[in-house]
Amino acid sequence: MSFQFRRTAGCGAALAASLIATLPAHAHHMMDGELPATFIQGLLSGLGHPVIGLDHLAFILAAGLAVAVAGLPLLLPVLFVAVSCIGVGLHVAGINLPASELLVALSVLMAGGLIASGRKLPVAAWAALFAFAGLFHGYAYGESIYGAEPTPIASYLLGLAFIQSAIAVGTALALRNRAWIAGLFPRVAGGAVALVGLAVLAMQV
Repeated sequence: MSFQFRRTAGCGAALAASLIATLPAHAHHMMDGELPATFIQGLLSGLGHPVIGLDHLAFILAAGLAVAVAGLPLLLPVLFVAVSCIGVGLHVAGINLPASELLVALSVLMAGGLIASGRKLPVAAWAALFAFAGLFHGYAYGESIYGAEPTPIASYLLGLAFIQSAIAVGTALALRNRAWIAGLFPRVAGGAVALVGLAVLAMQV
């Protein structure tokens, strides 16, 4: 076992452990759980929600990593973001999507597992996963804005779309065409994401 392998694997294990350790404390609400009432509050809530929700953040980072590793179009993270906004709209409209939190965790597990496996998938398969994940992540996001007035809802969606796009596309651009991206790193990183998904899934069942 080479030093590089041990160092990469050790970093991945430490990352996964630190992320999982924060799971009991991770939140799905900004503004101390209060409903956003102004444009600024809605915007800040939208910007913060994907970051304080560990399962959401793990998938967004995995989306960028998958794009970089598999050479996928940058439009795929945009697809995820667009469908997540639709999911928010469904929640705000009072349309029920059952087992949303469970399916959010499952999407994180699937994305991480696919990256860790190194399995080659067609673009259409990744697009289907991104759209599926976007719908349920978005529905979960909608919980923190449900019942708000139209103005904070609109600004929430604006912040949500911006921060998710910035993280996913930024990650893809930062990692794409790096010499080491085809090596061990994506598998270890994917494994860390999968462990987060598994931990969140275990909390749901």
